[in-house]
Amino acid sequence: RATSPAASAEPTQRRAIGRKLQMNTEHIVKSFDEDLKKLDNTIAEMGGLAEVQLADAIEALIKRDTELADRVIAGDKKIDMLEADMDTHATTTLALRQPMADDLRVTITALRTASLIERIGDYAKNIAKRSVVLSQSPPLGPAKSINRMATLVQGMIKDVLDAYVARDVDKAEAVRARDADADLLHTSLFREILTYMMEDPRTITSCTHLLFVAKNLERIGDHATNIAENVYYLVNGEPPVDEREKSDASSFTVVEHEAE
Repeated sequence: RATSPAASAEPTQRRAIGRKLQMNTEHIVKSFDEDLKKLDNTIAEMGGLAEVQLADAIEALIKRDTELADRVIAGDKKIDMLEADMDTHATTTLALRQPMADDLRVTITALRTASLIERIGDYAKNIAKRSVVLSQSPPLGPAKSINRMATLVQGMIKDVLDAYVARDVDKAEAVRARDADADLLHTSLFREILTYMMEDPRTITSCTHLLFVAKNLERIGDHATNIAENVYYLVNGEPPVDEREKSDASSFTVVEHEAE
């Protein structure tokens, strides 16, 4: 049976159209993957900056280095800019890609985590500001205890950021567990600083600033724990079932003044 040239060309045209559609689909998938990868890269960059900011703020406090403190204060703008970029990129991804299931969790979790990291940067800046004031007064003993608490919190930040990148739930859960240790240290510091204030009223101004520094560190620990819960949600599709342990008793702490 004779076949017209037009009829014989139809399968070839369909195959060409099919290849073109496949290429377009592959391009869209690759572009979407790049969008999601950019979210993770931005979180990693923000987290790295926040780690450095906190480390420098604590160093400025301990070494009474006002120049370093000023650099920390100025450096917070970079984290703010990255969060703004993240917000724009994630919002655009939601609008144009309309992600579902795992991809939607990646996008939403990145937005939430970026906001938490930005707050960590703000607390580091606040510590740097207070270190400038503290540098104008004689050194206080509790500053060493502040350093111990800072070391614990810095470890929590590092581990939770590693857990986020690696999607490591076990590591994230270990960070959640350490939040209780940060709370206990904060309560201990609170009592220690109050005692200093009661024993020598001349230290009230400096000790008040140290109280705020300790509270900032406690809040940073809380935010690291929140990121850990984000990692759990990102991997499992649901928040942790168990309530996090809270051991901060500073709100109920009373230090009795000994009668002379």
